[in-house]
Amino acid sequence: MAGILAWFWNERFWLPHNVTWADLKNTEEATFPQAEDLYLAFPLAFCIFMVRLLFERFVAKPCAIALNIQVNGPQIAQPNAILEKVFTAITKHPDEKRLEGLSKQLDWDVRSIQRWFRQRRNQEKPSTLKRFCESMWRFSFYLYVFTYGVRFLKKTPWLWNTKHCWYNYPYQPLTADLHYYYILELSFYWSLMFSQFTDIKRKDFGIMFLHHLVSIFLITFSYVNNMARVGTLVLCLHDSADALLEAAKMANYAKFQKICDLLFVMFAMVFITTRLGIYPLWVLNTTLFESWEIVGPYPSWWVFNILLLLVLGLNCFWSFLIIKIACKAISKGKAGKWNPLHVSKDDRSDIESSSDDEDSEPPGKSPHTATATNGTSGTNGYLLTGPCSVDD
Repeated sequence: MAGILAWFWNERFWLPHNVTWADLKNTEEATFPQAEDLYLAFPLAFCIFMVRLLFERFVAKPCAIALNIQVNGPQIAQPNAILEKVFTAITKHPDEKRLEGLSKQLDWDVRSIQRWFRQRRNQEKPSTLKRFCESMWRFSFYLYVFTYGVRFLKKTPWLWNTKHCWYNYPYQPLTADLHYYYILELSFYWSLMFSQFTDIKRKDFGIMFLHHLVSIFLITFSYVNNMARVGTLVLCLHDSADALLEAAKMANYAKFQKICDLLFVMFAMVFITTRLGIYPLWVLNTTLFESWEIVGPYPSWWVFNILLLLVLGLNCFWSFLIIKIACKAISKGKAGKWNPLHVSKDDRSDIESSSDDEDSEPPGKSPHTATATNGTSGTNGYLLTGPCSVDD
């Protein structure tokens, strides 16, 4: 074990040339990031999760009820042992051949069986109330952490001149504010890692799992080798759009459609500007070029930048989804009445829709007809492609 730890903490990988771990030990004059500090994130992640449960129950739920958000779930499917067995053990989406076989076996018409499966799938969907509570919690946290990040960074020199991220590196002391900011973000992402298995399951579960892993690894990695200054820039920049996204979801669930549309447009503009514009031109410029000039490359430098480029790839993926939504909204919108969220539910985002999310209209109606007859704009869940910041 000692040999493995010595190999893992090899100074020639983690630190620039001629720097050792002994040089970064805490002294009376200065405090530096220590790997053992990160253990604090685990109990804090549990505390954040418990705070979330209390918040959703005693704050978010009363707010949802005050906004007349539905508490009841979807219509319950008629109990049927044969169909239930097929649903749980074979398939939730039977094909025509299986539908015809079940029709003969049960002496039901095919449309009734289709309706049963649709109602049974809908039973597994989370209620709008649950979605609202989850979004309100995330909105509150993202708003708080982004506000804290801005207030902290505006007092730092590296916000105004990114070369300060590398001057005197790695002998940059760790301040209490920076330590709190880092541990809070890391704890939140650990709480998301655990809670996403119990949260509303979305079709982008895999990519969000990858996103959370990359986020945790980046935060941990940059803390250990004291790249925390540039790390704070990455965190704050990626937190900037998240509160708008969750606010748009909340407005959508509360059926404040105009507010929802406005918030989505604001979210899309902020997201694409920060993640495809400012992030590569400002953050990647300093990590790739300014750091090369001032500090020079070393093994963990390469790993850190590869991870940042992976984040850029995720940003491109989510930006593509947002642009795709806007293009479909424009193509489906009526002349003179453009609505960025007025799209059919069959086109909704993989990220916001639950894993079995689909229309609830009777068989035979098209999704567009159902949207019109239901009196909704089809936004419930479509947009709201939820990139979480390094939620992302």
